[in-house]
Amino acid sequence: MKVCIVGAGAIGSFIGARLAAAGDAQVSALARGPTLAALRERGWRLQLDDRQVTGPAQASDRASELGVQDLIVIAVKGQALPALAPVLASLIGPATLILPAMNGVPWWFCERVAGFSGQPLQSVDPGGAIAHALPFAQVLGCVVHAAVAMREPGFAQHRMGHGLIVGEPCGGQSVRAQRVVDLLAHAGFEVTHSPDVRRDIWYKLWGNLTMNPISALTGATGDRILGDPLVRGFCSATMREAAAIGARIGCPIEQEPEDRHAITAKLGAFKTSMLQDAEAGRAIELDAIVSVVREIGHRLGLATPNIDALLGLTRLQARMRGLYPEI
Repeated sequence: MKVCIVGAGAIGSFIGARLAAAGDAQVSALARGPTLAALRERGWRLQLDDRQVTGPAQASDRASELGVQDLIVIAVKGQALPALAPVLASLIGPATLILPAMNGVPWWFCERVAGFSGQPLQSVDPGGAIAHALPFAQVLGCVVHAAVAMREPGFAQHRMGHGLIVGEPCGGQSVRAQRVVDLLAHAGFEVTHSPDVRRDIWYKLWGNLTMNPISALTGATGDRILGDPLVRGFCSATMREAAAIGARIGCPIEQEPEDRHAITAKLGAFKTSMLQDAEAGRAIELDAIVSVVREIGHRLGLATPNIDALLGLTRLQARMRGLYPEI
């Protein structure tokens, strides 16, 4: 199988290195800058516990040099995809599968939801550019449950988790999704073939919706956020709004916020990915995690005062630091 990793950052390298090392796929990368140079010189590299996982990588900054793929794994930040998606055309043939391994709500999420079909989610797909470039019929849903960081360009450090969830965007299971599940499982991932991947995506989002932006806004680790009764209460109120939205779009949440807080608390004094980005001066992934939830809620006619406040405060703080666009 020919597999192209689009975005060889932490998660892209995590997946690419393990697939390349397993030997069941020819794994290429669409990359640029120091990452491209590192992949060309040293191939895929991943520090996994006490061993280094390596594998050959064909890397280019031009999709046309890589050719049509069997599987494209998109592992870029959500804000980068609208401009990038049209560039991927030469990677996509009629049988190519597209697997976005990204945080938050993907562009296709409401494609078959009543009242949304044919109307892009402007927060994550302004003008519908992504949907136009990446055919919905060729997309598989994906959820990543892992923590990975970059030690240096082209060299990833695994921290925790090996979980991947893969499934059909419209629900049910399929032969094509099972092929991807088998490929990933043979590479050492703990893979679930989900009958309802949209629900899995929304559940992960439900937990990240508050912890990520609040950490970026305050600089606090997870234990400090949950340890403050007022902030914890605000998180719960915000999560109830998101749960109400989920119930309307076929993604009900069967937990109470406190149940999820108890799970998150087990991670201790961790830094969210959004806090790590903010500390490094990188643009934060606010739209795919918060803005889009507000957009879906408002399009359903649901009030979201707590989500609104969370978005407004985090967005303003990020703009003041140059981490979120002014317009």
